Amino acid sequence: MHPIHLTLTTPTGKLGLCASRFWGNPALPGQEAYPMYVDADGETYPYVFICQINLEELAPYDPLHRLPQRGLLSFFAKIDAYLGCCGGAIPLLGGFISDTSEVKVLYFPDTDHMSEVVLLDEEDDSPISPFELQVGFGQPREPFADDHALFAPPAYRPWETWDAPYEDWEILLQVDSFEGADFTLNFMDCGVLDFLISPDDLRHHRFDRVRAIVLST
Repeated sequence: MHPIHLTLTTPTGKLGLCASRFWGNPALPGQEAYPMYVDADGETYPYVFICQINLEELAPYDPLHRLPQRGLLSFFAKIDAYLGCCGGAIPLLGGFISDTSEVKVLYFPDTDHMSEVVLLDEEDDSPISPFELQVGFGQPREPFADDHALFAPPAYRPWETWDAPYEDWEILLQVDSFEGADFTLNFMDCGVLDFLISPDDLRHHRFDRVRAIVLST
């Protein structure tokens, strides 16, 4: 197990279009629509954009080449309620492994012809996403820092207690509960959100069957 920790800092200026970032606005190709879902009442809502990882920035920290060496990997999920938002369906993301529709992980091998997609609040036209945070890679500077990581070991539940076949899967991304100037993200009493991928899908760089689970004490 070789986790790659993500350290988040407030940028001094606006980040580049395809830079690694938490929150803010995703970069999407011109033909790619922002991921949306339909709730049980037939209402359409956007998935929450969590982060995008520039794989060229990541490559020096991934000597095992578990991820592609170029392109952009972007993470979305139905976590409105965990951000304290009342819009959208109550997420099914909880203490059981989700189906593939609860999260979206998009991989773009080519970052040419990308555009920033900004979602605006219908009432006042303000951006709905929290302010962007810059992503760096490496060990956390503080011993009790927020534990966001790629290929993290499972928190709160050892692998041997997971049901088949998930005991052999990887945590593609772990997102910790944390807060900032304009948001509070709390996964069931300060838990974590884990994006799960099968070894075969990871080996073949298939990200369309990722699942998720929220784990807490």
